[in-house]
Formats: sequence, structure tokens, C-alpha cells
Amino acid sequence: MGFSRNNEKIVIFTDLDGTLIDHKDYSYIDASKTLKSLKKINVPIILCTSKTRGEIEKYTDKLNLRHPFIAENGGVIFIPKDYFSFKYPFDKSMNQYNVIELGTPIKQLNKVIKQLKKDGFEIKTFSDMSVSELSKETGLTKMDTIRAKKREYDVAFKILNPKDKTEITKIVKTAGYNTSAGGRYHHLMGANDKGHAVKILTDLFRKKYGGSLKLKTIGLGDGENDIPMLKNVDIPVLVKNREHKKPEINFDVIYTTFEGPKGWSETINELLFESDSD
Repeated sequence: MGFSRNNEKIVIFTDLDGTLIDHKDYSYIDASKTLKSLKKINVPIILCTSKTRGEIEKYTDKLNLRHPFIAENGGVIFIPKDYFSFKYPFDKSMNQYNVIELGTPIKQLNKVIKQLKKDGFEIKTFSDMSVSELSKETGLTKMDTIRAKKREYDVAFKILNPKDKTEITKIVKTAGYNTSAGGRYHHLMGANDKGHAVKILTDLFRKKYGGSLKLKTIGLGDGENDIPMLKNVDIPVLVKNREHKKPEINFDVIYTTFEGPKGWSETINELLFESDSD
């Protein structure tokens, strides 16, 4: 499973919930040692998740990650200013980031949700839930719940009657939008997905490292909404998660033996740190 790192530059794209962090307690302790090893060899770790900017920044600060990240299921890319030494297109600058907007604004998405409710579908969005209610349901702290509710390009929602999923998906696609299932919730979004965002950043990294190094990308995720990301990396890894149905995948992936950060760490170690023994 290992591969040579000679003349290669590795970039890792990873989901958070159920992948790098535990599905239930949001801990990444089982991946801590591997994260430190990756930092020593200067491997960029690009968080690519359905979480909002505020939620992701909590982890980039904790893990001291100063790299671009992808928020709200590929709705937006945040790139630290001066990260790339060359010019590239972006939509706006804010705080310390250059921002590439790929998603549909939340106001427009909320109109779709409103119509679905009007049509009689029982759905409940983060906006419909109080901070206390969402905190209790997710296990997030109240501060993290407030961060989770500040969505700009993606509506997270529950389908109260699972039998409605197929019909809702059909209606949404007919209207020109997309739905996807994460670890806990469904997501309504525009034409964006994690894969498109990964492709954009991969091209920027390829330009950054030039012709002297071959770029090798690894992607790790656990859910349906991670499939577009996994399709757009060199080495896709599906992390085991018994909390939800395993997504159907029609391409070659590595399946982890363990769940969450333990499975994440297991596979990264085999790919990058045990190649000498293969």
C-alpha cells in the first residue's frame, strides 16, 4: 500500500466529522501522532468538509494548520493571503483570506427549502432549530453550535420521513440544485461539490511545486458527500463509519479497518511512513 516519496509532493485532502475527528466526541486524539509526523515532513493538510468557516478555524487553530481549506461542501475555498506566490483568480478578500466562491448564496437556497415545506415535505433545517436543541442533538458545545448555524452556501437539514428522500432529491435536481448526505444531515447546495473545489486547489498546488516535483494527492472521507472529493484525488480512502450507511462507490478506493481518526491514522501511516518495509 505504501509508495515512494522520491520527487513527489504529497497533499492530503480530508473530511472532518467521522474521518479526522470522531463522529461522536469530535476528538482527533487517535490521529495526533500521525498529524505531528506529517507536519515534520511538511505535508499540507487541506480540510474539506461540510462545516462552516468558523467551525473549521477552530481546528486549523488547534492543529496549527496554515493551509487553504474548503468549507460547506465545496461552496467556498479560503486561501491564506500570500500562501501562493503567484497570481490566481479569487472572488474577494476578507480578513486573512482570499476567497473563491463556488456555491449558491444561502438566501437562494432557503427559497428552495421554503417551497419543499410548502409542498408538504417534513424537513427541519439548522435555522429551524434553537442553539440548545441543535447542541443537544449533535453533542456540539453551544459556541460550536452557533458557528455551525452560520451557513452561507449550504443548508443542512433533516428529512423527518426517510421515505421522502428520493422524491426530495428528484425535485431539488429538477430545480437545478443538488442534495447530498453527510454523517448526520442532508445538505442542499448549488452546483458545487467537494470535488470541484479539490480540483481547483490541486491545480494551484501543482503550479506551486512546479515541474521538479510530481504532485500526489490523498483524499479521506466517510460519507456520500465525500465521493466527489475521493473521485478527484490520486489515492482515495473511505474511512469506516458504522453510524451511517456506507456510500456506494463504483471506483477503486482504500477501505480502512478502523473507524474515524484511528482509521485515518492507520491508512496515512501505511501510505507514507511504512513504505520502506513494503
